[in-house]
Amino acid sequence: MTSFLGEFDCKLDAKGRMMLPMGIRKQVHPDAAEKFVVNRGFESCLALYPLNEWNKISAEINQLNQFVKKNREFARYFYRGATELELDATGRLLLPKRLMEYAGIEKEVILSAWSNKIEIWAPEKFEALLKDEPDDFSALAEEVMGKINRSDNGGAVS
Repeated sequence: MTSFLGEFDCKLDAKGRMMLPMGIRKQVHPDAAEKFVVNRGFESCLALYPLNEWNKISAEINQLNQFVKKNREFARYFYRGATELELDATGRLLLPKRLMEYAGIEKEVILSAWSNKIEIWAPEKFEALLKDEPDDFSALAEEVMGKINRSDNGGAVS
């Protein structure tokens, strides 16, 4: 599984193309073959997946029972706007106008790379998200991560 890391500032040209930073390109698994899928992410950002990671997630979603209403709704929302992209000869991706409008993206973006995807944010939305940090991040970390047993510390819960 791909595990991205990093935050990058990027500019878009007049056509909505953005240069994918070399720091991210180096982290993309060769199985992606320089192809990606972008869709609507959570909290009004875009989610960019290397094609190989998208295929894994898509396979999981396709296993959901389509006769269950919540499963159908989830699949529709997840796939809405999903578009396959390919790096051009100069390492740029063309973002679909409709998705840019959804995310409020105009001339600049912040790429927040983590786990198996790259979130694409309008700078003002990303900064607003960061300003909304919980008062006690330590308590949130304990609540979310405190139940995970880690083998590297003898199984003790941190």
